[in-house]
Amino acid sequence: MHRPMIALFTVSLLALGCGASYPMPAQSLADAQSAERSASELGAANQPKAQLYLQLAHEQIAKASAAMKEGNNERADALLMRARADAELAIALTRDQGARTGAQNAIQQSNAQDTTNVNQGVAR
Repeated sequence: MHRPMIALFTVSLLALGCGASYPMPAQSLADAQSAERSASELGAANQPKAQLYLQLAHEQIAKASAAMKEGNNERADALLMRARADAELAIALTRDQGARTGAQNAIQQSNAQDTTNVNQGVAR
């Protein structure tokens, strides 16, 4: 009677141990790397506000890779979520700065055209 109980207990512990492991965050890694690459391609490294977040994303991806090598997949996944968020923030900041620059250029062109119109005698 004790042997079947011991066998059942052992199998239960093995099943519990196998189910408790955290899966490797391969998709999270791909997503974070993709966001970091996009931020770099948009020029986040050249924008002071975005540069910090791009660097943070890069560092967190490196830390996550090290955590995965150590088998700490749960920590790696958390680092990769943060890295992706930082990279996406770098993208947003870069796009925002580009939009602001474009708007400023449009205002300057409009003002220059107004001056030209006035100089040519065009009524307002």
